[in-house]
Amino acid sequence: MEAFNEDHLYDNLAWLAERQEVIEKRLFRHRYGDTPPQLFLYDVTSSYLEGMQNILAAFGYNRDGKKGKMQLVIGLLTGAEGAPVAVRVFAGNTPDKKTVVEQIHILAKGFGVKEVTLVGDRGMLKQSQIDMLNQEQFHYITAITKPQIEKLLRQGVFQMGLFEEKLAEVTDGGVRYILRRNSERAKELARSREAKLARVRALLSQKNQYLAEHRRASVAVARRDIQEKIEQLKIEEWVKLESRESNLELVIDDQALEEAAKLDGCYVIKTDLPADMASAKTVHDRYKDLAEVERAFRTFKSGHLQVRPTFVRTEASTRGHVFVVMLAYLLEQELEQYWRGLDTTVAEGIDELGSLRGVE
Repeated sequence: MEAFNEDHLYDNLAWLAERQEVIEKRLFRHRYGDTPPQLFLYDVTSSYLEGMQNILAAFGYNRDGKKGKMQLVIGLLTGAEGAPVAVRVFAGNTPDKKTVVEQIHILAKGFGVKEVTLVGDRGMLKQSQIDMLNQEQFHYITAITKPQIEKLLRQGVFQMGLFEEKLAEVTDGGVRYILRRNSERAKELARSREAKLARVRALLSQKNQYLAEHRRASVAVARRDIQEKIEQLKIEEWVKLESRESNLELVIDDQALEEAAKLDGCYVIKTDLPADMASAKTVHDRYKDLAEVERAFRTFKSGHLQVRPTFVRTEASTRGHVFVVMLAYLLEQELEQYWRGLDTTVAEGIDELGSLRGVE
Protein backbone atom coordinates (compact mmCIF):
# COMPACT_ATOMS: atom_id res chain seq x y z
CA MET A 1 0.00 0.00 0.00
CA GLU A 2 1.28 3.46 -0.88
CA ALA A 3 2.51 5.51 2.08
CA PHE A 4 -0.21 7.73 3.58
CA ASN A 5 0.57 11.34 4.44
CA GLU A 6 -1.24 14.54 5.36
CA ASP A 7 -1.50 15.63 1.72
CA HIS A 8 -3.95 12.79 1.18
CA LEU A 9 -6.11 14.24 3.97
CA TYR A 10 -6.02 17.70 2.38
CA ASP A 11 -6.96 16.19 -0.99
CA ASN A 12 -9.95 14.44 0.58
CA LEU A 13 -11.10 17.61 2.32
CA ALA A 14 -10.95 19.46 -1.00
CA TRP A 15 -12.85 16.60 -2.67
CA LEU A 16 -15.60 16.86 -0.05
CA ALA A 17 -15.80 20.65 -0.33
CA GLU A 18 -16.20 20.40 -4.12
CA ARG A 19 -19.05 17.90 -3.79
CA GLN A 20 -20.65 19.29 -0.64
CA GLU A 21 -23.84 20.61 -2.26
CA VAL A 22 -24.42 17.36 -4.14
CA ILE A 23 -23.96 15.31 -0.96
CA GLU A 24 -26.26 17.59 1.01
CA LYS A 25 -28.99 17.29 -1.62
CA ARG A 26 -28.75 13.49 -1.61
CA LEU A 27 -28.88 13.33 2.17
CA PHE A 28 -31.87 15.71 2.15
CA ARG A 29 -33.78 13.51 -0.33
CA HIS A 30 -32.83 10.36 1.58
CA ARG A 31 -34.12 11.78 4.87
CA TYR A 32 -37.29 13.49 3.65
CA GLY A 33 -38.14 11.92 0.29
CA ASP A 34 -41.01 13.65 -1.50
CA THR A 35 -42.34 15.32 1.67
CA PRO A 36 -39.72 17.87 2.74
CA PRO A 37 -40.29 19.69 6.03
CA GLN A 38 -41.79 23.15 6.04
CA LEU A 39 -39.87 24.40 9.05
CA PHE A 40 -36.11 24.90 9.31
CA LEU A 41 -33.92 26.15 12.13
CA TYR A 42 -30.86 28.31 11.54
CA ASP A 43 -28.13 29.65 13.79
CA VAL A 44 -24.46 30.61 13.65
CA THR A 45 -21.41 30.14 15.84
CA SER A 46 -17.73 31.00 15.70
CA SER A 47 -14.72 28.72 15.84
CA TYR A 48 -11.28 29.98 16.74
CA LEU A 49 -8.15 29.27 14.73
CA GLU A 50 -4.56 28.43 15.66
CA GLY A 51 -2.35 30.77 13.66
CA MET A 52 -3.13 33.62 11.28
CA GLN A 53 -2.85 32.05 7.84
CA ASN A 54 -6.32 30.63 7.17
CA ILE A 55 -7.79 32.38 4.13
CA LEU A 56 -11.15 32.92 5.90
CA ALA A 57 -9.59 33.99 9.20
CA ALA A 58 -10.67 37.32 10.65
CA PHE A 59 -11.30 38.94 14.01
CA GLY A 60 -14.97 39.17 14.86
CA TYR A 61 -17.55 38.61 17.59
CA ASN A 62 -15.93 35.76 19.51
CA ARG A 63 -18.23 33.18 21.12
CA ASP A 64 -15.36 30.93 22.24
CA GLY A 65 -13.85 33.34 24.75
CA LYS A 66 -10.47 33.14 23.00
CA LYS A 67 -9.10 36.67 23.00
CA GLY A 68 -6.53 37.51 20.36
CA LYS A 69 -7.42 34.59 18.10
CA MET A 70 -8.84 34.90 14.61
CA GLN A 71 -11.91 32.85 13.82
CA LEU A 72 -14.37 31.41 11.32
CA VAL A 73 -18.14 31.90 11.33
CA ILE A 74 -20.19 28.73 10.83
CA GLY A 75 -23.87 28.71 9.84
CA LEU A 76 -25.88 25.53 10.45
CA LEU A 77 -29.27 24.84 8.88
CA THR A 78 -31.33 21.99 10.35
CA GLY A 79 -34.74 20.44 10.08
CA ALA A 80 -37.27 20.98 12.88
CA GLU A 81 -35.92 17.90 14.70
CA GLY A 82 -32.40 19.35 14.77
CA ALA A 83 -30.86 17.11 12.09
CA PRO A 84 -28.40 19.18 9.98
CA VAL A 85 -29.23 19.60 6.31
CA ALA A 86 -26.51 22.11 5.35
CA VAL A 87 -23.52 23.87 6.84
CA ARG A 88 -21.63 26.88 5.51
CA VAL A 89 -18.39 28.60 6.50
CA PHE A 90 -17.96 32.37 6.36
CA ALA A 91 -15.12 34.79 7.03
CA GLY A 92 -14.63 35.36 10.75
CA ASN A 93 -15.87 38.96 10.66
CA THR A 94 -19.17 38.17 8.90
CA PRO A 95 -22.20 39.54 10.83
CA ASP A 96 -24.86 36.93 11.66
CA LYS A 97 -27.51 38.58 9.50
CA LYS A 98 -25.22 38.54 6.44
CA THR A 99 -25.19 34.74 6.46
CA VAL A 100 -28.95 34.37 5.93
CA VAL A 101 -28.90 34.99 2.16
CA GLU A 102 -26.97 31.77 1.63
CA GLN A 103 -29.55 29.77 3.60
CA ILE A 104 -32.43 31.17 1.53
CA HIS A 105 -30.53 30.18 -1.62
CA ILE A 106 -29.96 26.64 -0.27
CA LEU A 107 -33.64 26.14 0.56
CA ALA A 108 -35.11 27.70 -2.58
CA LYS A 109 -32.57 26.68 -5.22
CA GLY A 110 -30.63 23.81 -3.70
CA PHE A 111 -33.41 21.78 -2.05
CA GLY A 112 -36.26 23.18 -4.11
CA VAL A 113 -38.64 23.52 -1.17
CA LYS A 114 -41.62 25.78 -1.73
CA GLU A 115 -43.36 26.31 1.62
CA VAL A 116 -40.79 27.22 4.22
CA THR A 117 -40.71 28.81 7.64
CA LEU A 118 -37.21 29.80 8.73
CA VAL A 119 -36.62 30.10 12.46
CA GLY A 120 -33.75 32.41 13.40
CA ASP A 121 -32.51 34.28 16.45
CA ARG A 122 -33.22 37.97 17.07
CA GLY A 123 -29.83 39.01 15.72
CA MET A 124 -30.28 36.97 12.57
CA LEU A 125 -33.54 37.98 10.94
CA LYS A 126 -33.61 41.74 10.57
CA GLN A 127 -36.02 43.51 8.23
CA SER A 128 -33.81 43.13 5.16
CA GLN A 129 -33.57 39.37 5.72
CA ILE A 130 -37.33 39.16 6.29
CA ASP A 131 -37.88 41.01 3.00
CA MET A 132 -35.70 38.43 1.20
CA LEU A 133 -37.71 35.60 2.75
CA ASN A 134 -40.91 37.27 1.60
CA GLN A 135 -39.58 37.46 -1.96
CA GLU A 136 -39.40 33.65 -1.94
CA GLN A 137 -42.83 33.52 -0.25
CA PHE A 138 -41.15 32.03 2.82
CA HIS A 139 -42.35 32.66 6.37
CA TYR A 140 -40.26 33.43 9.44
CA ILE A 141 -40.22 33.07 13.22
CA THR A 142 -37.84 35.21 15.21
CA ALA A 143 -37.65 37.32 18.37
CA ILE A 144 -37.30 41.05 18.84
CA THR A 145 -34.76 42.95 20.92
CA LYS A 146 -35.36 44.79 24.19
CA PRO A 147 -35.21 48.24 22.48
CA GLN A 148 -37.78 47.01 19.95
CA ILE A 149 -40.04 45.81 22.77
CA GLU A 150 -39.74 49.20 24.47
CA LYS A 151 -40.58 51.00 21.21
CA LEU A 152 -43.72 48.88 20.67
CA LEU A 153 -44.76 49.54 24.29
CA ARG A 154 -44.43 53.29 23.71
CA GLN A 155 -46.46 52.99 20.51
CA GLY A 156 -49.19 51.11 22.36
CA VAL A 157 -48.99 47.99 20.19
CA PHE A 158 -49.05 45.95 23.41
CA GLN A 159 -48.96 46.67 27.16
CA MET A 160 -46.83 45.48 30.09
CA GLY A 161 -49.85 43.75 31.61
CA LEU A 162 -49.77 41.15 28.82
CA PHE A 163 -46.40 39.78 29.97
CA GLU A 164 -47.33 36.78 32.10
CA GLU A 165 -46.36 33.10 32.35
CA LYS A 166 -49.28 32.34 30.05
CA LEU A 167 -48.71 33.24 26.40
CA ALA A 168 -50.41 36.35 25.04
CA GLU A 169 -50.79 37.32 21.39
CA VAL A 170 -51.14 40.64 19.61
CA THR A 171 -51.44 41.21 15.85
CA ASP A 172 -50.35 44.46 14.25
CA GLY A 173 -49.88 45.18 10.55
CA GLY A 174 -49.96 41.52 9.55
CA VAL A 175 -47.31 40.59 12.13
CA ARG A 176 -48.15 38.38 15.09
CA TYR A 177 -46.39 39.05 18.41
CA ILE A 178 -46.26 36.27 21.01
CA LEU A 179 -45.53 37.66 24.50
CA ARG A 180 -44.41 35.91 27.68
CA ARG A 181 -42.63 36.59 30.97
CA ASN A 182 -40.36 33.83 32.26
CA SER A 183 -40.53 34.24 36.04
CA GLU A 184 -37.49 32.03 36.65
CA ARG A 185 -35.40 34.12 34.27
CA ALA A 186 -36.65 37.27 36.02
CA LYS A 187 -35.46 35.85 39.36
CA GLU A 188 -32.07 35.00 37.84
CA LEU A 189 -31.62 38.57 36.63
CA ALA A 190 -32.66 39.95 40.03
CA ARG A 191 -30.09 37.72 41.75
CA SER A 192 -27.46 38.83 39.23
CA ARG A 193 -28.12 42.50 40.05
CA GLU A 194 -27.89 41.76 43.77
CA ALA A 195 -24.58 39.97 43.25
CA LYS A 196 -23.18 42.87 41.23
CA LEU A 197 -24.26 45.35 43.89
CA ALA A 198 -22.65 43.19 46.58
CA ARG A 199 -19.34 43.25 44.66
CA VAL A 200 -19.43 47.04 44.45
CA ARG A 201 -20.29 47.35 48.16
CA ALA A 202 -17.38 45.07 49.05
CA LEU A 203 -15.02 47.25 47.02
CA LEU A 204 -16.53 50.38 48.59
CA SER A 205 -15.93 48.99 52.09
CA GLN A 206 -12.37 48.12 51.19
CA LYS A 207 -11.67 51.59 49.80
CA ASN A 208 -13.31 53.38 52.76
CA GLN A 209 -11.26 51.33 55.20
CA TYR A 210 -8.07 52.22 53.32
CA LEU A 211 -8.99 55.91 53.28
CA ALA A 212 -9.67 55.83 57.02
CA GLU A 213 -6.31 54.20 57.74
CA HIS A 214 -4.32 56.38 55.33
CA ARG A 215 -5.30 60.00 55.78
CA ARG A 216 -3.14 61.13 52.87
CA ALA A 217 -4.69 58.62 50.44
CA SER A 218 -6.51 60.10 47.44
CA VAL A 219 -10.30 60.04 47.61
CA ALA A 220 -10.39 60.78 43.87
CA VAL A 221 -8.42 57.63 43.08
CA ALA A 222 -10.70 55.50 45.26
CA ARG A 223 -13.76 57.08 43.66
CA ARG A 224 -12.37 56.41 40.17
CA ASP A 225 -11.75 52.72 40.96
CA ILE A 226 -15.26 52.20 42.32
CA GLN A 227 -16.87 54.08 39.42
CA GLU A 228 -14.95 51.92 36.94
CA LYS A 229 -16.28 48.80 38.68
CA ILE A 230 -19.85 50.15 38.56
CA GLU A 231 -19.53 50.82 34.83
CA GLN A 232 -17.81 47.49 34.19
CA LEU A 233 -20.80 45.73 35.79
CA LYS A 234 -23.18 47.96 33.78
CA ILE A 235 -25.24 49.11 36.74
CA GLU A 236 -24.46 52.82 36.51
CA GLU A 237 -28.07 53.60 35.56
CA TRP A 238 -29.28 52.86 39.08
CA VAL A 239 -26.15 52.91 41.26
CA LYS A 240 -24.64 56.33 41.99
CA LEU A 241 -21.47 57.12 43.92
CA GLU A 242 -21.24 60.09 46.26
CA SER A 243 -18.42 61.34 48.46
CA ARG A 244 -18.71 62.96 51.89
CA GLU A 245 -15.34 64.36 52.88
CA SER A 246 -13.08 61.27 53.00
CA ASN A 247 -15.91 58.73 52.91
CA LEU A 248 -17.64 57.26 49.85
CA GLU A 249 -21.28 56.16 49.73
CA LEU A 250 -23.51 54.34 47.28
CA VAL A 251 -26.94 55.74 46.44
CA ILE A 252 -29.51 53.44 44.84
CA ASP A 253 -31.95 55.13 42.49
CA ASP A 254 -35.04 52.99 43.15
CA GLN A 255 -36.99 54.44 40.24
CA ALA A 256 -34.15 53.75 37.81
CA LEU A 257 -33.75 50.24 39.25
CA GLU A 258 -37.45 49.56 38.74
CA GLU A 259 -37.17 50.75 35.15
CA ALA A 260 -34.08 48.59 34.53
CA ALA A 261 -35.89 45.52 35.89
CA LYS A 262 -39.19 46.21 34.12
CA LEU A 263 -38.61 43.77 31.27
CA ASP A 264 -36.76 41.10 33.25
CA GLY A 265 -37.79 37.70 31.91
CA CYS A 266 -39.92 39.27 29.17
CA TYR A 267 -39.55 38.24 25.56
CA VAL A 268 -41.50 38.69 22.34
CA ILE A 269 -41.52 36.31 19.38
CA LYS A 270 -42.80 37.58 16.05
CA THR A 271 -43.93 35.80 12.92
CA ASP A 272 -45.87 36.33 9.72
CA LEU A 273 -47.36 32.82 9.86
CA PRO A 274 -51.16 32.99 9.73
CA ALA A 275 -52.94 31.81 12.88
CA ASP A 276 -54.63 28.98 10.98
CA MET A 277 -51.19 27.59 10.10
CA ALA A 278 -49.66 27.84 13.58
CA SER A 279 -51.11 28.63 17.00
CA ALA A 280 -49.34 30.96 19.43
CA LYS A 281 -48.05 27.91 21.33
CA THR A 282 -46.71 26.33 18.14
CA VAL A 283 -44.88 29.52 17.17
CA HIS A 284 -43.43 29.79 20.68
CA ASP A 285 -42.33 26.16 20.79
CA ARG A 286 -40.75 26.28 17.33
CA TYR A 287 -38.67 29.30 18.32
CA LYS A 288 -37.53 27.45 21.42
CA ASP A 289 -36.46 24.60 19.13
CA LEU A 290 -33.42 26.71 18.25
CA ALA A 291 -31.96 25.01 21.30
CA GLU A 292 -31.54 21.96 19.02
CA VAL A 293 -29.10 23.93 16.84
CA GLU A 294 -27.27 25.11 19.95
CA ARG A 295 -27.02 21.46 21.03
CA ALA A 296 -25.53 20.60 17.63
CA PHE A 297 -22.95 23.38 17.98
CA ARG A 298 -21.97 22.16 21.45
CA THR A 299 -21.42 18.70 20.01
CA PHE A 300 -19.52 20.17 17.06
CA LYS A 301 -17.09 21.83 19.46
CA SER A 302 -16.52 19.07 21.99
CA GLY A 303 -16.16 15.34 22.47
CA HIS A 304 -15.24 13.27 19.45
CA LEU A 305 -16.01 15.86 16.78
CA GLN A 306 -13.98 18.93 17.83
CA VAL A 307 -14.35 21.36 14.95
CA ARG A 308 -11.99 23.61 16.89
CA PRO A 309 -9.20 24.47 16.88
CA THR A 310 -8.85 24.43 13.09
CA PHE A 311 -5.34 24.06 11.69
CA VAL A 312 -6.02 24.03 7.92
CA ARG A 313 -5.31 27.08 5.76
CA THR A 314 -7.02 26.90 2.34
CA GLU A 315 -10.70 27.64 1.73
CA ALA A 316 -11.35 24.14 0.35
CA SER A 317 -9.70 22.42 3.33
CA THR A 318 -11.58 24.65 5.76
CA ARG A 319 -14.98 24.00 4.19
CA GLY A 320 -14.20 20.30 3.92
CA HIS A 321 -13.15 20.17 7.57
CA VAL A 322 -16.40 21.73 8.80
CA PHE A 323 -18.47 19.55 6.45
CA VAL A 324 -16.78 16.42 7.82
CA VAL A 325 -17.83 17.49 11.31
CA MET A 326 -21.44 17.94 10.15
CA LEU A 327 -21.43 14.45 8.56
CA ALA A 328 -19.94 13.00 11.74
CA TYR A 329 -22.68 14.65 13.78
CA LEU A 330 -25.32 13.06 11.54
CA LEU A 331 -23.69 9.66 12.10
CA GLU A 332 -23.66 10.32 15.84
CA GLN A 333 -27.40 11.09 15.75
CA GLU A 334 -28.05 7.85 13.88
CA LEU A 335 -26.00 5.86 16.40
CA GLU A 336 -27.93 7.53 19.21
CA GLN A 337 -31.16 6.18 17.71
CA TYR A 338 -29.81 2.66 17.14
CA TRP A 339 -28.16 2.42 20.58
CA ARG A 340 -31.05 3.96 22.50
CA GLY A 341 -31.81 0.64 24.22
CA LEU A 342 -28.21 0.04 25.25
CA ASP A 343 -26.66 1.10 28.54
CA THR A 344 -24.05 3.27 26.87
CA THR A 345 -23.63 6.71 25.37
CA VAL A 346 -22.51 7.30 21.80
CA ALA A 347 -19.16 8.60 23.05
CA GLU A 348 -18.63 5.47 25.15
CA GLY A 349 -19.64 3.23 22.27
CA ILE A 350 -17.22 4.91 19.87
CA ASP A 351 -14.43 4.56 22.44
CA GLU A 352 -15.19 0.84 22.71
CA LEU A 353 -15.17 0.44 18.92
CA GLY A 354 -11.90 2.37 18.75
CA SER A 355 -10.25 -0.17 21.01
CA LEU A 356 -10.91 -3.04 18.55
CA ARG A 357 -7.83 -4.34 16.75
CA GLY A 358 -7.51 -6.77 13.85
CA VAL A 359 -4.96 -9.61 14.02
CA GLU A 360 -3.72 -11.96 11.37
